[in-house]
Amino acid sequence: MRVWLPDRPGALGLVASRIGAVRGEIHGIEILEQGAGRAIDELVVELPDPSLLDLLVDEVNAVDGVDVEEVRVAPASRRDPRFDAFETATALIGATNVPTMLALLVEHAANDLEAAWAALVDSVTRTAVAQVGAAPAAAWLSAFVEGSRSSVRAAAGDCGPDDMAWAPLAAAGLDLVLGRQGRPLRARERHQLMALARVADLRWRQLAPAAQPSGPEAQLAESARPRS
Repeated sequence: MRVWLPDRPGALGLVASRIGAVRGEIHGIEILEQGAGRAIDELVVELPDPSLLDLLVDEVNAVDGVDVEEVRVAPASRRDPRFDAFETATALIGATNVPTMLALLVEHAANDLEAAWAALVDSVTRTAVAQVGAAPAAAWLSAFVEGSRSSVRAAAGDCGPDDMAWAPLAAAGLDLVLGRQGRPLRARERHQLMALARVADLRWRQLAPAAQPSGPEAQLAESARPRS
C-alpha cells in the first residue's frame, strides 16, 4: 500500500492504528519521497482476510491528510529494496568484461525497480548498447535524456515523469533509462537507479581500456605516481 501522509510526528502512528483496527499487521515500511510537507510511504500489510481490503483502504483514507495512492498484492516472497541494491552492486563489481557488466546493469535495474523495460543508450550515436523489455527507440530516449538534463532537480534524481527514470554513466558516455507503467517512480527509486549507474560507471573505468587516461592526462597521472 502506497500512502501520502503529512510529514509530521504522529501521522504514521495514526495510519498504523487504523491498520490495526482492521486486524492488519505491518511487515515493512519504506519512505519513497518527502517534500512540500508530505511524505509518500510504502507499507507492506498482512490482512487475516482479503475481504477486509476495502475496509482497510477506507480506514486509512479517513485519517486527516492521508490519501491511499495504490494498493497491490505483494509477491509471495517479499523483497527488500536495500538488499536488492547490494546484490546488484555485487553483480556489477563481479563482472569481468564490459558487455556482461552492461547486460547485468539493465537486467538488474529493471528487476529491482519492477520496470517494464530498461535500456542503455549511447549519448553520441543514439543507439542502444544493452536492453531488456520493449523500450522506446534509442533516438527518442536520447532526446528525453537531453531534455531532462536541463532541469537541475531532474538531473539530481529528485523528480521526473511518473513512468520513466534515467541515470548517467558519465565516463562511459551512456545513459540508463527505464520505464514502469501503473505505479509512479519516486525519488528514492530514482536515487537508487543513479547509485547503481555510478557503480557501473566505476566498473566501466576499470574494465574498458579506452577509459584509461591518455595524452596530458596520462602524463599527469604518471608524474603523480610514487617512485620506488
